[in-house]
Amino acid sequence: MSGDVVPDRRVLRMSHADRELVVARLNNALSEGRLELAEFEERLDGLMKARTYGEAEALLADLPDTSMPTLAVRDTIELRSHAGNIKRDGRWAVPRRIEVRSVAGSVKLDMRTAIFTHQFVEIDLAAQAGTVVVVLPPGATADIDAVGASAGTAKSTVPPTPEPGGYAPHLVFTGSVAAGTLVVRYERRFWRWTW
Repeated sequence: MSGDVVPDRRVLRMSHADRELVVARLNNALSEGRLELAEFEERLDGLMKARTYGEAEALLADLPDTSMPTLAVRDTIELRSHAGNIKRDGRWAVPRRIEVRSVAGSVKLDMRTAIFTHQFVEIDLAAQAGTVVVVLPPGATADIDAVGASAGTAKSTVPPTPEPGGYAPHLVFTGSVAAGTLVVRYERRFWRWTW
């Protein structure tokens, strides 16, 4: 036993799950304004080329460790509202798929400081006589082409397609909005206020 040598963690190879944790940390740094979009993309590119923990740690050396110690992430969440309000904001884990079922209600998904566990996120809507607002972090994109609007409105002010080879979150919306409104946008600013 005395002859066994524990290898330095920095020389061990990373798994896909390890890379996803680093991506979440870089996403946080981008949403908090610690990284510019170009720096974020450069570091993600470096992460995809990294093989060991040591190579990945170099990409995080100047960033604080603000990761959540335990982050339980479900693959799919369903949000239901009947004449009520649902709001997700702050640091919450965005799953691979979100199902929104709302009747005469209001749903706001503020993803500016959320942790994206997947680059591609599906949001399926069944909204009637209500509003659904989704606020994205800088650089994220959203495709709303598959959303049907019946006596309602579906509007996005963000680019519909991701950059080739980019790593920013991309959301794909499906489903329908009936007598209601879907708005997908970036953060709005006025003087000192943001929303």
